[in-house]
Amino acid sequence: MAGEPLTLALQAPIEAALARLRAGRGERCLSEWCFSNLYLFREVHAYRYLPGPWPAIAGCSYDGARHLMPLFEPAQAPAEVLRALSAAHGHLYPVARDQSEALEPGRFTATESRDDADYLYRAAAFADYAGRPLAAKRNQLRRFLAAHRPQALPYAPVLEGAAREVLAGWMAHKGRAGGEADEAACIEAFAHAGAFGLEGFVHFDGARPIGIVLGQMLAPGVCAIRFAKGRDGDPGLYPYMFRHFCRAFEPQFGRPLHWLNFEQDMGIAGFRRSKMSYRPAALLSKLRLAPAA
Repeated sequence: MAGEPLTLALQAPIEAALARLRAGRGERCLSEWCFSNLYLFREVHAYRYLPGPWPAIAGCSYDGARHLMPLFEPAQAPAEVLRALSAAHGHLYPVARDQSEALEPGRFTATESRDDADYLYRAAAFADYAGRPLAAKRNQLRRFLAAHRPQALPYAPVLEGAAREVLAGWMAHKGRAGGEADEAACIEAFAHAGAFGLEGFVHFDGARPIGIVLGQMLAPGVCAIRFAKGRDGDPGLYPYMFRHFCRAFEPQFGRPLHWLNFEQDMGIAGFRRSKMSYRPAALLSKLRLAPAA
């Protein structure tokens, strides 16, 4: 296979390139544009790093399509370079809409899948779940707080065991065997949270850990929610954890929070229902580009 497997030794050059892509895009940053996200899901997507004057990440999307993630602005590369990369590694993906619009018209065709789109929310919407569309979340939260006295601690290495206990409970509740779902990615995220810039909270009901939310800043005021796990099926646990995250983030970490990115739903019906139930402000398209015939 072409390229190098993703290792922690590659974090600095890849993250530097992705930081240039994120710069100035605010809430329109794509959730994939962080080294940690690529590294944690390197096996699922068979990611390989292609260094050189036009560096990129080769891999396979969730639907099995081969693709190449440019670690540069596509409009800065000669058209023949983009054609050669696409011919060798599949379509260019994910490409933001503004990146596609910056290319010379007619050279590439753009397609998109609803399954790939990132869910974007205003953080203020989680503060009180105000308004009729979020009434169900308010009710779930009220019932949860009537039955529990939750407490939260900022995630730190000393809480890794508690986080893994939550994950094990989540796996059992979902009926998943070891190694299924995103268990491996979660375990690595807990271990490398500091190095990856993952921040969040572990939630307890008394001494019992019941949930964890870890996010990562994509841009000033913009946070991707990378992992949110609850160990049982209480419908109010997630509304409580997301409300707490949005209320406590700035006091705890000293930075404002205006937007949450819940990443894509991968076409999984349950994920889609859950993410839509929080009423996203927008869906961020991720385009697939192929040379025009």
